Amino acid sequence: MKKLLLLLVFLTPFALKAQNNLNFDFDYARFGYDSLSNYIEFYYSFGLSNLKIVNKNTGFAANAILRIQIQDTVNNNTILDKEWKVESPLSDTTKQVVNKNLVGVVGFIVPKGLYRCTVTGTDGNNASRSKKIVETVTISPFLGKNLSLSDIELSSNIKQEGADTSSIFYKNTLEVQPNPTMVFGEGIPVLFYYSEIYNMLSSQDQKNITLKTFLFNSKGYKLSDKTKTLTKGGTSRVEVGTMNMMKYPTDTYTLVLTAIDSAANVISTSSKRMFVYNPSVADTMKNLAFNNELISSEYSVLSLEECDDQFEQIKYISTRAEIAQYEKLNNVEAKRDFLLKFWKKRDTDPSTVVNEYKNQYMERVRISDEKYSTINRKGRKTDRGRVYILYGEPDEIDRNPSDIDKKPYEIWHYNSIEGGVIFVFGDISGFSDYQLLHSTKRGELRDDNWESRVTSAQ
Repeated sequence: MKKLLLLLVFLTPFALKAQNNLNFDFDYARFGYDSLSNYIEFYYSFGLSNLKIVNKNTGFAANAILRIQIQDTVNNNTILDKEWKVESPLSDTTKQVVNKNLVGVVGFIVPKGLYRCTVTGTDGNNASRSKKIVETVTISPFLGKNLSLSDIELSSNIKQEGADTSSIFYKNTLEVQPNPTMVFGEGIPVLFYYSEIYNMLSSQDQKNITLKTFLFNSKGYKLSDKTKTLTKGGTSRVEVGTMNMMKYPTDTYTLVLTAIDSAANVISTSSKRMFVYNPSVADTMKNLAFNNELISSEYSVLSLEECDDQFEQIKYISTRAEIAQYEKLNNVEAKRDFLLKFWKKRDTDPSTVVNEYKNQYMERVRISDEKYSTINRKGRKTDRGRVYILYGEPDEIDRNPSDIDKKPYEIWHYNSIEGGVIFVFGDISGFSDYQLLHSTKRGELRDDNWESRVTSAQ
């Protein structure tokens, strides 16, 4: 997981691009490194039959130039601008280049931020033939408190037995040979995929994590749906799998992995798009409607019950109109779409893949369940839990335990809200279920005589 630089030439069978342009492709995947950065791998592919082959004293050869530039979009600082020359020696100019690609990988540690990545491929023997690809890449560290999934690496083959430990594609006991073209079907019939799961021990009260794997076509139709249970045996693990793509018609597809830790109330989703080329397979789903944004989101895998549970958690910040709208929905697809749009509307920085507002809110829900749950209610449904979710950690808490003439109560102070407000909670029932008795916050329950409710009868 922490290799600093990888570079090699690898031959894979497949060529679909037109021959009059440089046949250059790249893909990337982000993996966990530490709490401040990720490790990002760039996978590249040059079509050998598309490169100019020259005759050297030692024989024929094709070579290419790879250039990667990474620029911070906030301050326009360039953190990387580097070139590599990759070469493939050949014994002749015909048989060895047909339907073969020059494939390799380079990797870097990149700190948290938003970056513009410019990847350029050039024919090493003909500089006029070049192709530039620009991607905006967000680095949001995977290693932290909550369960998370890395990006998905699409691969043409994954070996464990017989894996070459000296290969640049070797990691975590596996030889993972990337497919930067992201094309499967004729030529590459089997899709292999690689991903990493992190922070699996974030919830100690549940032994298992549920992992769901889905394949959607461009119309949003679910073609594959698999579920497996993962036992928490460490902080992280590798997840690999395969799919036979020869049965699917030519189309764009989305592979979705979703890890669910229901005890910690955490869902993490990773998705990757690819293309399948199977001209001999008929497409019987041409007229289906689709919502591509929904199928690649974490909400696409939620059941009806999970949607309802998610909505219960967000009622505190829902408008009356939103509550009424959700209660009228009667199918799971509509509820999934509602949740997607609900959080999208509240995303404070849409330019990043991370919804910071949602993450902060759901973290408060998790903490409220952890700190304020009672015998018969989750913390999020208690008064203290609701206030914590809405307003965050108090600046100060005055705790007043049980006394001879008073029941236990707490006073929470928020100094930055409306010039300073308080919330008073009392354990009126005696079962550690603290009720809100009084607050000076506008819109909250106000009872200036609250002390009489915590005073025990003599």
